Amino acid sequence: MENEVMKQTCLYDNHVALGAKMSPFAGFIMPIQYSGITEEHLAVRQHVGMFDVSHMGEVFISGPDAERFVNHIFTNEIRGYEAGKILYGMMLYADGGVVDDLLVYREAEPNHFLLVVNASNIDKDYAWMKEQSEGFDVEIDNQSDQWGQIAVQGPKAEDVVVELLHHDDEIRNLGFYEYFRADGLIISRTGYTGEDGFEIYASVDVTKRLWDAFLTAGVTPCGLGCRDTLRFEAGLPLYGDELSADISPIMAGLGMFCKLDKEEFIGKDALVSQKNHGTPKKLVGIEVFDRAIPRAGYPVELEDGTEVGVVTTGYHSISLDKSICFALVDTSCSSLDTPLYVRIRRKVFPGKVVKKRFYQTNYKK
Repeated sequence: MENEVMKQTCLYDNHVALGAKMSPFAGFIMPIQYSGITEEHLAVRQHVGMFDVSHMGEVFISGPDAERFVNHIFTNEIRGYEAGKILYGMMLYADGGVVDDLLVYREAEPNHFLLVVNASNIDKDYAWMKEQSEGFDVEIDNQSDQWGQIAVQGPKAEDVVVELLHHDDEIRNLGFYEYFRADGLIISRTGYTGEDGFEIYASVDVTKRLWDAFLTAGVTPCGLGCRDTLRFEAGLPLYGDELSADISPIMAGLGMFCKLDKEEFIGKDALVSQKNHGTPKKLVGIEVFDRAIPRAGYPVELEDGTEVGVVTTGYHSISLDKSICFALVDTSCSSLDTPLYVRIRRKVFPGKVVKKRFYQTNYKK
């Protein structure tokens, strides 16, 4: 019965035809894996893989006050950036909690922006934007159902995207966090895996054709299982795990994407206070000195058994062959090399605080 109320992306039939293991995610029925998480993970790290990310949301904002409005709801600073640039940041509640983390694409047409939001938050984000727009002359257009999106990731991503989409110079010269429009497509270079990669936004019909073309070209189809292992190794947050209404960007160590020197944005005062006075909890990386796997929700303790935090994401890293996790812990326990212990069922396993970027990323800079 649960699957009957789940949304499907435009590529649902393609996933089923490939024998993908399907499971609910963010209100959609999505492919978790095809050949296997390890094989797909290594395909992205070593060659090239592709993901159906058509469940992500696309909200277009335009109008005379569009720049001022986007800057009002967004923690990063969009003014001064030219068309074709992409910025990462968050939308916040007044208390500094995170409505969502997102990408803002600055369009060529003045006062036009594309906001790419998380699938689980599309309806909430759209309603929140509409609510905040009072007094601004803007149009907020949720086109999420009209776009498909394929992410092509890995060291061979550039070659395969050029081969199939042409636009050789435009694609090869595209910088990190830049994009362009061509042939009805939006082609960007951001990535969520730690590897070089592209996102191709297209109409539903074109997305289906592109998926088949990439498949024919030998690109490995990848599910959300390895998307999570890849982004985690690269130290990238997932909304709902490392960011939420209760976990602010300062707590998550993402203050660099919050421009506190901006004149104003929703939640700025709360972040200024947190930066000046500290937060009770901080997100850290932990390396566990054992092959036992620290899963989300497992307690983090001191040697004497005092509970000081909780794991938000954890795996035995495929790329690094070690057990690692993100954990939200008491700030007093967040310094690098602090000894911490993860309780996994009835046993406790020692570890230490390490940098959250576990894997050396390979973005094109």
